[in-house]
Amino acid sequence: MSVSDRRANYMSAPRPRVASNRVADPERAALRSGASPLQSEPISHFVGSSSPKARISREQQQMATDRRAERMPGIAKEKSHGRTRHATKELPAGHGRGLERSRSKRVSQADGASPNARRKEKQPTEAPWNPQASLVPHSTAPLASREKAILEDLLFTFMGFEGQYIHYHSSYDPSVEKDRLTGPVFQLPAGLDPTLKDLTLSTLKIATHYSALESFVEVQSRAEYGQVSHAMCATIRKLLKEFLVLVAQLEGELLRNPNFTLHVLHLQTMPTSQCLAQLYSFGQDLLRRNGLLDQDLDETIDDFDDVDNILEQLREGGDLVPGAMSSKKICKGGNVLRLLTERLATFSGDPTTKALLERLLRDGSRPYMTMLNEWLHHGGIKDPHGEFLVKEQKWIKREKLEEDYTDEYWDKRYTIRDNEVPPQLETVKDKVLLAGKYLNVVRECGGVDVSKEVRDVPKTLDDPRFLENVNAAYTYANASLLNLLLTKNSLTTRFRSLKHYFFLDRSDFFSYFLELSDSELRRPAKDVNESKLQSLLDLVLRQPGSIAAQDPFKEDVKVRMNKVGLTKWLMQVVSVSGMNQDDPEAALEKYQAPSTQGGENDTKINGFDALELDYLVPFPLSLVISRKTVLRYQLVFRHILSLRHVETMLGASWLEQSKADAWRHKSSDRRLETWKRRAWTLRSKMLLFIQQLLYFCTAEVIEPNWQILMNRVNGTDADGSEVTVNGTKQANRTVDELMQDHVDFLDTCLKECMLTQAKLLKVHHRLMIGCNTFASWADGNLNRNLALADPDLSRTMGREYDPTRVDKIDESLKRVEDHFSRHLRILMDSLNYYAATESVVLLKLAHSLSAISKEY
Repeated sequence: MSVSDRRANYMSAPRPRVASNRVADPERAALRSGASPLQSEPISHFVGSSSPKARISREQQQMATDRRAERMPGIAKEKSHGRTRHATKELPAGHGRGLERSRSKRVSQADGASPNARRKEKQPTEAPWNPQASLVPHSTAPLASREKAILEDLLFTFMGFEGQYIHYHSSYDPSVEKDRLTGPVFQLPAGLDPTLKDLTLSTLKIATHYSALESFVEVQSRAEYGQVSHAMCATIRKLLKEFLVLVAQLEGELLRNPNFTLHVLHLQTMPTSQCLAQLYSFGQDLLRRNGLLDQDLDETIDDFDDVDNILEQLREGGDLVPGAMSSKKICKGGNVLRLLTERLATFSGDPTTKALLERLLRDGSRPYMTMLNEWLHHGGIKDPHGEFLVKEQKWIKREKLEEDYTDEYWDKRYTIRDNEVPPQLETVKDKVLLAGKYLNVVRECGGVDVSKEVRDVPKTLDDPRFLENVNAAYTYANASLLNLLLTKNSLTTRFRSLKHYFFLDRSDFFSYFLELSDSELRRPAKDVNESKLQSLLDLVLRQPGSIAAQDPFKEDVKVRMNKVGLTKWLMQVVSVSGMNQDDPEAALEKYQAPSTQGGENDTKINGFDALELDYLVPFPLSLVISRKTVLRYQLVFRHILSLRHVETMLGASWLEQSKADAWRHKSSDRRLETWKRRAWTLRSKMLLFIQQLLYFCTAEVIEPNWQILMNRVNGTDADGSEVTVNGTKQANRTVDELMQDHVDFLDTCLKECMLTQAKLLKVHHRLMIGCNTFASWADGNLNRNLALADPDLSRTMGREYDPTRVDKIDESLKRVEDHFSRHLRILMDSLNYYAATESVVLLKLAHSLSAISKEY
């Protein structure tokens, strides 16, 4: 039953009275006889002395009263009850004087009148019921009588009810929740002595605070406010129960102790008053944060501003309607603990308030600590009301790791509610998040016994072992997941397998694969048969004697055909000023799945330009070798593959020219022989350029960074010494640091391979086009044109000698030479600039290419 219902039942029920066992007490005797405690004086004192004629002596009134009590006890009893009910009414002046005259006439005619006449006289005309209690002026009624009545009413107000003389103010409506939460305002009767009024007003604050706290407990115990609020309300409910015990003790003092006064009551309730005042202040602050007191009009306008919550509810099957969305922020969980902690710091100098707030914080943090221990030691979240600092996106499943490029299972399934972190966890919130995430992964892999009960852990936030528990759980979770990844799932072996396939380390199998699939890869990318390529790759990987045949993970390698060229893909990622080095993942994530609606360049790429490998990684290794990292592996692979393909084409053209008669024959035309030497020189420089690039990418970039990564994975520092703690080898890093090391390794490779700067990309692309064009031109009709340009060979072929052909092929060669030399100089200048500003390793490449550019 709510507070308002109990008050309504109380107001409709008869007022309870406690009879005193002191017979000699005149006030209690008057109460038994039917008069009000404040009515020890005759009724004329309540209405004042209106005229001398209307007054009668006290002796005559007493005699008349005694006669009526002896002759008609039943009527006297009824009249006594009526006086008790109407004793404190304020009547109009004229009505009061008429009542005095009628009573004087009844006293003077008491002996001579007949019973019927007296019965008629005793039935005066009833006035309209208008209950407004008031006290007589302080100069006429005894102070002790008024004080007793006020004390009795105060005890009723302490329990949340109105008294006989102390009522709710007209502005207070018990049916309105906001008024109940604010607390009632009481109205004192008119004519109360100022000495009593000040103490009464001061004491009535207790009644206001008690009623407001009772409503506060009722509201905050609702389900939407969470377990922390429920535990805190349970503590406040105990305190209110202790207060009611105090009220019962004060009532006993009032009944037994004649010296119990309002001043004594005020002194005995001062500690309780301070306690209730602090609880009331805290409750009002919390209610304001929940929007139950001062509703902000702007909150109703911004119902759909929380995009994350809206999307989450839509994913979980909710409806996008205002009624289904939480339009206001609820202060619960960590925010309640934060509010308690802030008030505790503010009132740390008050021992009583400090003890009270510490008790609330201790009891309120128990359910929060239960959730925290479950997360730290089992990796699970039991948070039905959404008040824990770690938020779980349940719609994100781990099955998405193999198909989702954003890896939401790790990055977004568990996140921190930054605005709801208790101050005690602010410094260790990242450790709390990682400890639970690590254990959650181990738990899903069967590495944690969830049924095992956690013992000897702190139950409250004020436990001195609190931070030690967090650090110990974090250390254990990190060690468990590292052990799971490095031993049971062979993370280092996976890394070596990735290096073999994507960086073409020991790539004898891949050279054989390119030979077998050469005819298929020369076709346009859209016409390439992926199934045929996959069959050829499987055949090569299982070839006896091949290095890949011993790889236990060769089944996870798949062939894919990308519809977008590498350079165009990378140019979508980088901007004019290059990739953002502070956050390279942001740009990569933006274009993780490039649009397949290719333009002219995309339709003309062949199988070699579109070929890429894919790698399937099972859980939990997919956390470290994620889709983002596989994407980086693919970029480096396509870059190295393009270099290997152009190198193969230039080598094939040299082999073809070595066999052709047009190249081997020494012509009588000196211009033609000069042209041949220029062509041989250009091809050799192009081949040297490609080989230098390939060597730089593999030996100068990938291999050193790979060794650094392996040292960190195996728990050794940069110098090769093992990291030991207490004589035992340990991995001096976390799983997240390992994941970041892996990503940093790949980002460094992309950067130093010149794949993250737009200018270097463009220049490199132009040079690759020039080399590819020359190799294709040399393998085409060049031998036939060269033979026709030779006067000796043209006769043997039976064709007419055409001297203009020398000029044509010389012009074509001149264009290729100018194109290559110009872009090579641009590349050298760019390398020197970026080596001075970004990566010094580019100086090695610049030095290697300087020999080629000298002659130009």
